[in-house]
Amino acid sequence: MINILTNFDFNQAKAQSAIPKQPLTVRSDVQEANSETGVITARGNVYINYPARDLQATSAQAQYFSRERRLVLNGNVYVLQEGNTMRAETMTYLIDEGRFIATPETKQQVESVYLVDETENK
Repeated sequence: MINILTNFDFNQAKAQSAIPKQPLTVRSDVQEANSETGVITARGNVYINYPARDLQATSAQAQYFSRERRLVLNGNVYVLQEGNTMRAETMTYLIDEGRFIATPETKQQVESVYLVDETENK
C-alpha cells in the first residue's frame, strides 16, 4: 500500500511578496457561499484561475476558506503553476505560505512534474 503526503512549494518567495487583493476566479457547475463562515464551496467541473500566483487548477470540488486563506481541492485534482504540475486526489493550497499539501487515493501516488533548468549547474 502506497500512501504519500507531499509538501509542495512551487515558489514561496513569490507567495510572500504577492500584491494584495488579487482575483482568484472559481468556475463550477454549482457554488455556495456562506457569509457567516467565509467558506465558498464549488462542485462539479471546478476550474480555478489565480493569475497573481500563475496558478490554474481543476478538480471535482473545491472549498475556499477566505478567513484562513486556504484552498482545498478534492477529486482528480490537477494543478499547473509556472509550468510545474501536480496530480492528486486531495490537495490543500496554503496561500500565505505558497505551499501545497497533496494526498493520493488509497494505493495510489501523487504525481509531480517539475521544470528543471539545466543551465544552473553548468
